[in-house]
Formats: sequence, structure tokens, C-alpha cells
Amino acid sequence: MKKHLVRVYPSKEKLDRKDQLAWKMAEIASDNAPIKADVLDMVINRIIDNASVAIAAANRRPVASARAMAIAHPRNGGATVFGMPNDQKFDCEWAAWANGTAVRELDFHDTFLAADYSHPGDNIPPILAVAQQMNKSGKDLLKGLVTGYEIHVDLVKAICLHEFKKDHIAHLCPAQAAGIGTLLGLPTETIFQAIQQAVHVSFTTRQSRKGEISSWKAYAPAHAGKLAVEAVDRVMRGEGAPSPIYEGEDSVIAYMLSGKNGKYEVPLPEVGEEKRAILETYTKEHSAEYQSQALIDLARKMKQKITNFDDIASIVIHTSHHTHYVIGTGANDPQKMDPNASRETLDHSIMYIFAVALQDGTWHHVNSYAPERAKRADTVALWHKISTVEDKQWTAWYHEQDPDKKRFGGRVEITFKNGEKLVDELGVADAHPAGARPFKRADYIRKFDTLTDGIITKDERNRFISLTENLADLSAEQVQQLNVQIPIDKLVNNKRDNKGIF
Repeated sequence: MKKHLVRVYPSKEKLDRKDQLAWKMAEIASDNAPIKADVLDMVINRIIDNASVAIAAANRRPVASARAMAIAHPRNGGATVFGMPNDQKFDCEWAAWANGTAVRELDFHDTFLAADYSHPGDNIPPILAVAQQMNKSGKDLLKGLVTGYEIHVDLVKAICLHEFKKDHIAHLCPAQAAGIGTLLGLPTETIFQAIQQAVHVSFTTRQSRKGEISSWKAYAPAHAGKLAVEAVDRVMRGEGAPSPIYEGEDSVIAYMLSGKNGKYEVPLPEVGEEKRAILETYTKEHSAEYQSQALIDLARKMKQKITNFDDIASIVIHTSHHTHYVIGTGANDPQKMDPNASRETLDHSIMYIFAVALQDGTWHHVNSYAPERAKRADTVALWHKISTVEDKQWTAWYHEQDPDKKRFGGRVEITFKNGEKLVDELGVADAHPAGARPFKRADYIRKFDTLTDGIITKDERNRFISLTENLADLSAEQVQQLNVQIPIDKLVNNKRDNKGIF
């Protein structure tokens, strides 16, 4: 790995394109670095993981709406849409839109946290959709996904977006474009222009994850994927993009991030070096914001030592800056304490999440968010006794560069009415690679089976798992079958409608 200094250059100070960050990313996207078995294994895991959460969310309104929009764009030789029959194909950018929304809806797939945060599995839907439409093999798809993960993780390690209230799809979209470029075997120049176009159009504000969080939280990564597909298509036709996109005098660092004196060091593999960033990412055992994963596990543990929840006077969660200010009381969002809040808001409230996990000793992707669960009087009472504070040590652990030293949880102090305290802490979730029960292939398949139970047939389950596990050897025709089909009578919005414009 090599760190690349990235700063703003005045227009009069010419920056050669080969010294620009977008070019350096394009160079590694267009190389032919080897891919080893452990990386292949993890790519397979994440394809299974994405499919599981997508199918579980298939009939939720935002996903059904996105699917209806995709169905309005049929295309012979196009891409599949999660849940729909494999013999029905649609324009790949709309398949990316529908599938990306399905993957993101439950907030239940993989994550990577560093200077910023991300869900690298959001790279999979657009890259897979383009692979299907462009008749690419499993090996081509593998290479594209490995690139998408690498670029995404490397940007997240170096450039903080949320500090400047920018949504994290600004790192996702260029990674998706780079991954599509690798998939298609495009030259460095073309990928360079596609990355720049993707960066230019994907900077949005964090209001999508603030206040009354709407369904756009699920749509945003899918929108990035659609933009990435269109960016690559545009530059394949010979068009260019704003340049230099990161370093320009009026570009993103100067006016959307740290300003004209801003500097970043972005780590990237050398050309020809293995891309192994996917191995630094981690999935979720629980359907909630990643910073809550370890705290849910801690709540399950602490529940065993509590006999009466009415005896609790207060609960204080000592945690990182990010957890406190994004999903904790430091966000100053009254919606995070509101029993009538949306699911999207509740999964960004560690106060709600910890209360339910402490009472139930478990977490369920549907039941834990049910309106009747959120409005239960004893839950509301406990929930409103919980607060968070930033602990500088937990913030330091959160931003630790060594992945083996990162910690995302916190220390919990439960004070009882009699003055006694129960204190415990947990740094990483049980399912984390450094946790008590790191996820392996069997865990991903078990998660798939749990989330798709009662939705798909056993034959369809076996077909999809078998196909995915043979990823590197799939033909183009088999890649086009890399989709999970739901019996049509169980799938809402399965036909073209006339509700919208399309």
C-alpha cells in the first residue's frame, strides 16, 4: 500500500492527470492484480449476505416502489431484479436502483468504519447488474467487486465526509464506477473520467440521515449506483468529466470538504498489488446501525444480571464521538426518543435499541421495530432513562488505523435507584472478525435462511447458494441467473403499474 497526498491546486498550478487521485484509483482499477482464495471466499459471503437482506425487505414499501420503477424499464438481455423471475430482464441502471434499495432497506449488510463510514456491500448491486447486461463471467464479476470494495474502503480510511455534513454515498459512487470499469476491462483513461463524473454528481448532504429519516436512506446508495452506471456509459461514448475532481480550485475538497488548505493521505495498493480491503469489512448480525452491534451484544449479556427493570434509575453509554453524535443523545434529535418515530429513525437511536435489547435479550429485524414494541410503556420509560456521552478513549479506538485495535462499542453504566451500579463494556460485536463468534460461511448461510424463511422455496434457496459458491467459475449465462426468485404470488408490485410517470 502507498499513501497519496491529496490537496487543492489553484488553477494556475497545473496538476498532471497522473498525479490526481482519480487517476491513481483508475490505475489500480485497470490493473490485473491477483485475487487469492480468502478474498474470493469473502466476496461469495457478501453476495449471499446482500441477497438475504434484500429478500427479507422485498415487500417493504420503499423496495416495492423501487421495483415498480425498475419494472417500467424492461430490456431483453438486461439485468435481473431481486425477487422477480430470472426470465424477466430490465435496464441495468434500474435493476441497480431496485436491488440497491432492497439491499439497503433493513440496514443489515456489511459495514466499514474509519475516518468516515460506509456499507461496501452497496457496490454489489450496480456491478452485478452491469455484469448481467454486458454478458460478463463470474471471474469478471469477482474482479469488479474486489475493486469496488478496495476503492470504497480506501477512501473511507482517509477522507471524512460526515464532519462536513456530506452523505457517505460520495465515496460509494466513485467506487461503484471503478468497479464497473474493472468488470468491463476498460482502459485507465475511461475509468478515470468515470470516477470523476461519479464524484461530481454524488455529493449530497447528511440530512438524509438526520431528523425525520425517510425512505431516502435506503434509496441513496441505490441512487449512487444508478449514477455510477450512467457515468461509465457516458464516458464509454467518449465524453469527459470535471477535472481535477478532488484537487480542483472549485472542486470537492475546496468547497465541500476541508477547504482550500485541506490535505488528505489516501492509501491505495500499488499497481499490480492485491486488493484485499474487503477482508477489513464486517457484516451485521443485528438489523441496526453498526455502532449498535456490540452494544446489542452487551445488552444481552447485562440483562442476565437485572431482575427488575423498574429498579433502574439511569443508563449512561460512554462511547465514541460518532456514536454519541450520530445515533446517541449528542445528535439532539427529539425523534430518537419518540415512540412514533419511523423504523429508519429508530435504527439510528442507540437509546431505543439498547432499551429493547436489554429487555428482550435479543434483536429481531422486524419485531424489534414493530410500532407496538416501540410504544410499550415500560420500554418508553426505560428508553428515556438512557443517555450517551463521548469518551475520548472510545473515539480514539473508533479511529484506530490498525484494524485489529479498532473498537466500535462502549462502556455502559447502569445506576439503580438504591445507588448500586452495573458496569460492563464491549469493544467489538460478537460477529466481528475479532469478536467472540466471527461470522464464517455457515453463519452467512444461516442468516440467509433465517431472513428468507417462508419467502422462497427450498429449491430456490439451494439453487442460489450453489451458484454463488461457484462464483469464480460461472459462465456469463450463469451470472445472469445470480438472483433470488420469490414465488410471484408472494411479491407485491410484480407487474408494471401506472402510479407514477414511468
